[in-house]
Amino acid sequence: MNKGILVVAVLLLAAASLGYAQEPAAGGLHGSVDVTYLSKYVWRGFDIYDDKSAVQPSVNLDLGGGVGASVMGHRANTSGFEMTGERWDYYLHYSNAINPGEKNAIHYRLGYVYYNYPDMSSHTAGGISKAGIPFGSIDLQELHAIFSLPNILPVKGLVPTYVLVKLWPSNSGTIVGANSPWGGTASGFAHIFMLDYGIPVKSGGTNKPEQVINLHSEVVFNDGVGPNGANVDHDWSNAVFGISTTFDLGGNFSLTPGVYHQVTMDKSVNTDNDETWASVGATYKF
Repeated sequence: MNKGILVVAVLLLAAASLGYAQEPAAGGLHGSVDVTYLSKYVWRGFDIYDDKSAVQPSVNLDLGGGVGASVMGHRANTSGFEMTGERWDYYLHYSNAINPGEKNAIHYRLGYVYYNYPDMSSHTAGGISKAGIPFGSIDLQELHAIFSLPNILPVKGLVPTYVLVKLWPSNSGTIVGANSPWGGTASGFAHIFMLDYGIPVKSGGTNKPEQVINLHSEVVFNDGVGPNGANVDHDWSNAVFGISTTFDLGGNFSLTPGVYHQVTMDKSVNTDNDETWASVGATYKF
């Protein structure tokens, strides 16, 4: 798909969704701009850039009434990944809650993502050339549902979350679909089980907000989904553990450093047993 057409489509969908929003964001449009540096880019167990660092710019918009839209880029900080590694994610989502404030409260988000590889973008089926170079579309689409239970556990700040993912190729006949030379497909489901714990730390001044240390853990069951066309097992694929915090720099700016460690449980997803990486994100809210 032509990237310009896709951007226009996302903006039109976002504008249309405003008409169905319950109320507009107070004081006009709100959102954030973010740039994150990653010492490695590991996505759902897959080491995308083979241990190379990456940068992720993004723009996130709150359209009101629980509707949001964002664009995020992924680019390696070294050459060799331009064709099949550079990716832009176009995301539309709706968030709400059932029984908010109650013990059985459920916070949920329903989202659609289009994963676009601009240097490969085409709706031709494609394949591998005689020189071993892939061509044609490797774009992907995703629907997901995220459910969090913020009050269900007796420990304040300990929140379980379940994510159901459905991923599929934009063209079923591409090398990430039926024409994969590796025998796999990007089409299928994934199940992600998360547990987050926000630990408040008292700050020095009486007027300063508490600093929150966020502990994150997740385990993924990959139901045979290979986003790169790989032949992936139907199995528990990986577990991730991380720690992060956000520093308020004033003037709507913040800085979020984090450290993460992955334990790989299935070699079809990642040939390395362990992955460790750091990240730091700079965010401006408007």
